[in-house]
Amino acid sequence: MEFIPDQLVYFGFLQCVFLLLIYAFSKRARQSINPYLVILLLVLLVGLSGQVMYRMGVFGRPYKLLALSEYATFLFGATVYLFTKSSLFNQNLNRKDLWHYLPGVLWICVHSWYFMFSSDDFIAKRLGYGELYWMVVIFMGAGLIVNWTYLILSIRLVQSYLQSAMNELSFTIRIKFLKSFLWSIGVCLLLWLVVYFIGVFGQSWLERTVRPIIWLSLAYIILFLSYYTIKEPALFKWVPLEIKPKKYQNSKLTLGELEDLKQKLAQVMVDKKPYLNRNLMKRDLAEMLGVSSPEVARLLNELIGMNFFEYVNYYRIKEFVELAKTDKAKTLTFFALAQEAGFNSKTTFNKSFKKIMGSSPREYFNQSIS
Repeated sequence: MEFIPDQLVYFGFLQCVFLLLIYAFSKRARQSINPYLVILLLVLLVGLSGQVMYRMGVFGRPYKLLALSEYATFLFGATVYLFTKSSLFNQNLNRKDLWHYLPGVLWICVHSWYFMFSSDDFIAKRLGYGELYWMVVIFMGAGLIVNWTYLILSIRLVQSYLQSAMNELSFTIRIKFLKSFLWSIGVCLLLWLVVYFIGVFGQSWLERTVRPIIWLSLAYIILFLSYYTIKEPALFKWVPLEIKPKKYQNSKLTLGELEDLKQKLAQVMVDKKPYLNRNLMKRDLAEMLGVSSPEVARLLNELIGMNFFEYVNYYRIKEFVELAKTDKAKTLTFFALAQEAGFNSKTTFNKSFKKIMGSSPREYFNQSIS
């Protein structure tokens, strides 16, 4: 990282220490912070410590201190994955999940034995034979594989959560900040992958030059995320959903009973209008019907052919159309009417309306007038 200004490394190190001190001494921060985010900061602290000590000439400025930053390579991806899982599904630090750190621990042991604890003469011989170069290629390649694997697993977790939300909630979950976080990590890893292969095919200087910049970029992404978690604790507080929702295959309802439940559900939607509740959840509807949530899921999937999100918003669209015909529509905007019908998101309203009615609200009513 010689070409990176010292100030960036020092500032990142000091910010890391500062945030960790806040979490250590602020009760409010400890209550709101995700424990895996603290682990991410500790991983960064180890890597940045090596950079700071090397630049300040601690222990005679040995180049081996730079290897401390590589220790974060294998621990980073697993922590991002566990942070994503913990945030989405409202889980605390789980000892059973710590096995995800096993690849990182093994890599650190091998790396320490091969590089950190080897004599300078031995390393020089490996460098002369060309062995050291290929070991670095193997180490970095393994790091890329591990980090990409956990990034993909994190993205799949987000997709799984959104799918569960469609089956459990009648409103949209705003996880744009988490998506942006994962996308920014993906961009960094993609750039690293490109320069890695460029390095393997003869331009190793480029990989050695760009990789530290990528590493520092990831560090600043984590610092930015940590800062905003303190400033806006609600950013990563969503409705907790089960990772593996209960299946309805064990439902004992006969087809006849299921048909009766369908009629009862339709009557409840007309008489009580539960869809006007902007935060309606499937379990709320199940309580009104006197059945379990998995049985409502079975009813929606087998007889109605919609998930919970689509079903509730279908009634909201019907309500909106009726409201648009009243005098109230003359004094309210389309979205204000949509809120009256139970929607809490303009985007969700527009998408649901177009999917059900085949056109945008404005186009639909313009056609009705003409």
